[in-house]
Amino acid sequence: MTTEDAMQRAAPSEALALSSGDSEFLVALGRRVRTLRERRGITRKQLSREATVSERYLGQLETGEGNVSILRLRRIATAMHVALTELLVPEQQDTVETRLIRRFLERLPEHRMEDVILRLMRDFGHEDVVRRKRIALIGLRGAGKSTLGAMLARELGWPLVELSRQIERETALPINEIFALYGQGGYRRLERKTLERALADSPPMVLVVGGGLVAEAESFELLLAKCYTIWLKAQPEEHMARVLAQGDFRPMAGNEEAMEELKRILDSRVPLYRKADAIVDTSGEMPAESLIRLRGTLAT
Repeated sequence: MTTEDAMQRAAPSEALALSSGDSEFLVALGRRVRTLRERRGITRKQLSREATVSERYLGQLETGEGNVSILRLRRIATAMHVALTELLVPEQQDTVETRLIRRFLERLPEHRMEDVILRLMRDFGHEDVVRRKRIALIGLRGAGKSTLGAMLARELGWPLVELSRQIERETALPINEIFALYGQGGYRRLERKTLERALADSPPMVLVVGGGLVAEAESFELLLAKCYTIWLKAQPEEHMARVLAQGDFRPMAGNEEAMEELKRILDSRVPLYRKADAIVDTSGEMPAESLIRLRGTLAT
């Protein structure tokens, strides 16, 4: 099952939580997509092909039933050669306020657009209360995700779901064997499907995910949309020390460049980790201290 199919399967249950304003927004958005498509003489099949989204998704989007995805919406706008703001701010609602919003969005650098719109939808959308019942911890190995995740789950009385352990249970294989058999691409596909299943019924949970999930756009988009996401960060030296303290000597096994590689990976992922709803720096702290600050982010 693809991420798109999983999100569409989730739509009926979530639709019950839609306010009248949310429903009106989806209908207006769908009408705008259809109007712009027809103005350009593009069939739904052509747009599906150009935007690399399914016709089924387009059909639901245009009738106001679509589960809106920022990445897919951006691909649709690009395929029709229109600005994303043209889809989000219809002409008939072009008040002074919306013109100011459009001007602000149009001045944003392209690489910031997705992040800003996604955050607006998360913070002011109808799903925020539901998202806060699914706490997802992200960050590199050694940040304290498993330790703090277990402590937080016990306090809240919620189940702890460690995605890598879930994958191992479902495949009956350890992670290193999965990589050896299927490669990184195969593992990422398993990871995405396991994440979809974990979130399908929208149960309260504390979810711990692998550090590399953020580099998979669709998986990370799903996580950000469905969970209240917290980046646990630490200094590179602490990441390394904690991994070694757990008895995993692979990072330093005859590799003097291990620390530089870790810093490179961390630097490359920082822009992605910053998309989280909150950040907790665990550097130089005992787990109990970090837990207090972690709980504090949930109260905001």
